Amino acid sequence: MMNASTFAKLVVALLVRPWLWATAVRQASRLAPRGWWKKPPFLPLPTAAYVEFRTTTQYGGAKREPDIVDIIDYLEWSRDWHSTTRLSRRGRRG
Repeated sequence: MMNASTFAKLVVALLVRPWLWATAVRQASRLAPRGWWKKPPFLPLPTAAYVEFRTTTQYGGAKREPDIVDIIDYLEWSRDWHSTTRLSRRGRRG
Protein backbone atom coordinates (compact mmCIF):
# COMPACT_ATOMS: atom_id res chain seq x y z
CA MET A 1 0.00 0.00 0.00
CA MET A 2 1.17 3.55 -0.68
CA ASN A 3 2.54 5.34 2.38
CA ALA A 4 1.33 8.79 3.46
CA SER A 5 4.46 10.57 2.18
CA THR A 6 4.11 9.09 -1.32
CA PHE A 7 0.39 9.86 -1.33
CA ALA A 8 1.08 13.49 -0.34
CA LYS A 9 3.67 13.81 -3.13
CA LEU A 10 1.13 12.41 -5.59
CA VAL A 11 -1.50 14.92 -4.48
CA VAL A 12 0.98 17.79 -4.97
CA ALA A 13 1.98 16.44 -8.39
CA LEU A 14 -1.69 16.32 -9.38
CA LEU A 15 -2.50 19.79 -8.03
CA VAL A 16 -0.16 21.35 -10.60
CA ARG A 17 -1.71 19.28 -13.41
CA PRO A 18 -5.39 20.26 -13.52
CA TRP A 19 -5.83 18.50 -16.87
CA LEU A 20 -5.36 15.20 -14.99
CA TRP A 21 -7.86 15.84 -12.18
CA ALA A 22 -10.82 14.22 -13.94
CA THR A 23 -8.68 11.29 -15.04
CA ALA A 24 -7.35 10.78 -11.50
CA VAL A 25 -10.88 10.78 -10.09
CA ARG A 26 -12.10 8.40 -12.81
CA GLN A 27 -9.21 5.98 -12.24
CA ALA A 28 -9.58 6.15 -8.46
CA SER A 29 -13.25 5.26 -8.78
CA ARG A 30 -12.44 2.37 -11.12
CA LEU A 31 -9.66 0.95 -8.94
CA ALA A 32 -11.26 1.45 -5.53
CA PRO A 33 -12.92 -1.60 -3.99
CA ARG A 34 -16.64 -1.50 -3.34
CA GLY A 35 -17.49 -0.08 0.05
CA TRP A 36 -14.14 1.71 0.45
CA TRP A 37 -15.83 4.36 2.59
CA LYS A 38 -16.66 1.77 5.27
CA LYS A 39 -13.03 0.93 6.17
CA PRO A 40 -10.06 3.05 7.27
CA PRO A 41 -8.38 5.03 5.82
CA PHE A 42 -11.75 5.93 4.20
CA LEU A 43 -10.09 6.77 0.87
CA PRO A 44 -10.80 5.27 -2.57
CA LEU A 45 -7.46 3.46 -2.76
CA PRO A 46 -6.89 0.26 -4.73
CA THR A 47 -6.63 -2.98 -2.80
CA ALA A 48 -3.27 -4.12 -1.45
CA ALA A 49 -3.40 -7.14 -3.79
CA TYR A 50 -3.78 -4.88 -6.84
CA VAL A 51 -0.94 -2.60 -5.72
CA GLU A 52 1.27 -5.65 -5.04
CA PHE A 53 0.51 -7.03 -8.51
CA ARG A 54 1.26 -3.70 -10.21
CA THR A 55 4.50 -3.07 -8.31
CA THR A 56 5.67 -6.63 -8.88
CA THR A 57 5.02 -6.44 -12.62
CA GLN A 58 6.50 -2.95 -12.99
CA TYR A 59 9.40 -2.94 -10.56
CA GLY A 60 10.05 -6.63 -9.94
CA GLY A 61 8.98 -6.56 -6.32
CA ALA A 62 5.96 -5.71 -4.21
CA LYS A 63 7.90 -4.00 -1.41
CA ARG A 64 8.66 -0.87 -3.42
CA GLU A 65 6.81 2.44 -3.41
CA PRO A 66 5.64 3.50 -6.88
CA ASP A 67 7.44 6.43 -8.48
CA ILE A 68 5.28 9.54 -8.74
CA VAL A 69 6.49 10.01 -12.32
CA ASP A 70 5.20 6.53 -13.18
CA ILE A 71 1.78 7.30 -11.70
CA ILE A 72 1.58 10.60 -13.62
CA ASP A 73 2.64 8.79 -16.82
CA TYR A 74 -0.08 6.19 -16.21
CA LEU A 75 -2.70 8.93 -15.74
CA GLU A 76 -1.51 10.71 -18.91
CA TRP A 77 -1.72 7.42 -20.82
CA SER A 78 -5.16 6.71 -19.39
CA ARG A 79 -6.37 10.20 -20.32
CA ASP A 80 -5.04 9.85 -23.88
CA TRP A 81 -6.41 6.32 -24.28
CA HIS A 82 -9.81 7.32 -22.98
CA SER A 83 -10.06 10.30 -25.35
CA THR A 84 -8.90 8.18 -28.30
CA THR A 85 -11.45 5.43 -27.69
CA ARG A 86 -14.18 8.02 -27.29
CA LEU A 87 -13.28 9.54 -30.66
CA SER A 88 -13.10 6.16 -32.41
CA ARG A 89 -16.57 5.24 -31.13
CA ARG A 90 -17.93 8.41 -32.71
CA GLY A 91 -16.34 7.55 -36.04
CA ARG A 92 -14.07 10.59 -36.11
CA ARG A 93 -10.86 8.71 -36.15
CA GLY A 94 -9.33 7.28 -39.29
